[in-house]
Amino acid sequence: MGRYQEVEDLITQLKEDFSKFYDKENQAAGTRIRKGMQDLKKLAQEIRTEVQETKNKRTEAAKK
Repeated sequence: MGRYQEVEDLITQLKEDFSKFYDKENQAAGTRIRKGMQDLKKLAQEIRTEVQETKNKRTEAAKK
């Protein structure tokens, strides 16, 4: 569950900035949100790649 925890932690870190940006109109928080969302996108892509590789390895092992 390590990768899931990474995603959850990143989203939790962004929660306060979302509130600051949307509720308090803090522009700097918007910049932090954009960076955080880019980090989330990168992490999601890494996880997608790992899942696909693991799936392929398991399929290959099952054929043997």
